[in-house]
Amino acid sequence: MIISDLISNNWIEIFGVITGIIYVFLEIRQNIWLWPVGIITSAVYIFVFFTSKFYADMSLQVYYLVISCAGWYWWIRGEGHGAKGKGQKAKVLPSLEGAEREEKPGGLLSEEPACRGDVVVELGVGSDSSGLRAQGTGQNQALHVTRLTLKTGIVLAIIFVFLYFLLWFALSKLTDSPVPEWDSFITSLSIIATWMLARKIYEHWFLWIVVNSASIILFVTRGLYPTVILYSVYLVMSFTGLKVWKKSIQKSN
Repeated sequence: MIISDLISNNWIEIFGVITGIIYVFLEIRQNIWLWPVGIITSAVYIFVFFTSKFYADMSLQVYYLVISCAGWYWWIRGEGHGAKGKGQKAKVLPSLEGAEREEKPGGLLSEEPACRGDVVVELGVGSDSSGLRAQGTGQNQALHVTRLTLKTGIVLAIIFVFLYFLLWFALSKLTDSPVPEWDSFITSLSIIATWMLARKIYEHWFLWIVVNSASIILFVTRGLYPTVILYSVYLVMSFTGLKVWKKSIQKSN
């Protein structure tokens, strides 16, 4: 009876939990379908956080909707511009340098060049997130996992501090949020982490570990127990993401 009441009273939140777990699983796999699933999850949690008076977290979900569209585009476009859709091939003319003509019976000459210098770029269904597979030196390669540079890290740290104090001031002065400090911290760090995910920066997993740990504590105090379960799963999967994405970097190298 208790379980059935919990489900009936929190079915929207439970649905968000399920889609959220699917989202992180797809994130670990670098599967591009994480973005549409993330859009659905964000829409659900806009309602959940509004009813719980977590206004900063609600605003964060709106940001997630926007960055999910941007991330979807970046992952599809890949590292080049004007990438073709999956299943298409981009033909690159072979280098004719060093080509040798071979005389065939009947006096015909073969126009086939030597293999040296040939380049083929194939865009097809691959194992990476965007469905693009590149061979040779093509420009339309899928977006690869990269490491955070010092310059980018400094810029993101400054943005985080600015966002934190801006949100803290707004929540404490303009809303009835019971925990403006915690709410501002989680929201600001999540904004940075999501942008890093959209750009496939490996270190975003460290930020998610911090965010998920703080969120578990916060949601316990507010009685959002299905969401506590969700963020506990997030925390465990964040460590898995660290390991899997590290292997992806090693493969790229």
